[in-house]
Amino acid sequence: MKQSVKMIVGNWKMNGRGEDLSEVLALASALAVQPSEHRVAICPPATLIERLARAAVGGAVEIGGQDCHEAPGGAFTGSISASMLADAGARLVILGHSERRAAFGESDGLVAAKVEAALAAGLEPIICVGETLEQREAGDAVAVVSAQVKGSAPDALKGQAFAVAYEPVWAIGTGLTPTTGQIEEVHRAVRAALIERLGVNDGGAAPILYGGSVKPGNAAEILSADEVGGALVGGASLKAEDFLGIIRAG
Repeated sequence: MKQSVKMIVGNWKMNGRGEDLSEVLALASALAVQPSEHRVAICPPATLIERLARAAVGGAVEIGGQDCHEAPGGAFTGSISASMLADAGARLVILGHSERRAAFGESDGLVAAKVEAALAAGLEPIICVGETLEQREAGDAVAVVSAQVKGSAPDALKGQAFAVAYEPVWAIGTGLTPTTGQIEEVHRAVRAALIERLGVNDGGAAPILYGGSVKPGNAAEILSADEVGGALVGGASLKAEDFLGIIRAG
């Protein structure tokens, strides 16, 4: 299934300070002059969410968070709740990114709990899944990703807006990119897992984004692939010119 309107999301990770607001303002200005049919979002570090949300009010760039705690509040020093993100102006939140799963030991169950928290706060979750190089070389990519989808998608997603992002761990920040055929194979598997988990109406409609070394030079090929409903972009989203090149490629 090909989707004409894509969802292009920039994940700034642990990058960005006040001086980098100009990149988002430049992006918003370019989109105001020449609007895109696609949904465009930036997920900056939490310190910039409120400032970026204020700067992007009325514009074509949505603002999201990079993670949230599964609890609505409490004694969790250093953590940020979904309602805090929403209060700061976020509309979306990335959950279960491979860097969170690997570095912080986040399980499918924890990701599912965070998804429920995000939905309760009115945020649109972007649920990340992806296999390691060892899992792919063992021929387990489809099985691993399908299991992650089913384990990370709670019943609460039914009737709600959400997206899934497939990010092969071995392609994130390495410059390596799967072939179009490999991307399509996994995206079809993600779609099948979503439908099995949530039913045709909900599992069949959510956009499935591809992430992992997406650049202006390869974006057109990736975004035209079957079942690719957008992109989750890392480093290339930090500069307006690069990110705009990916948006226009779709």
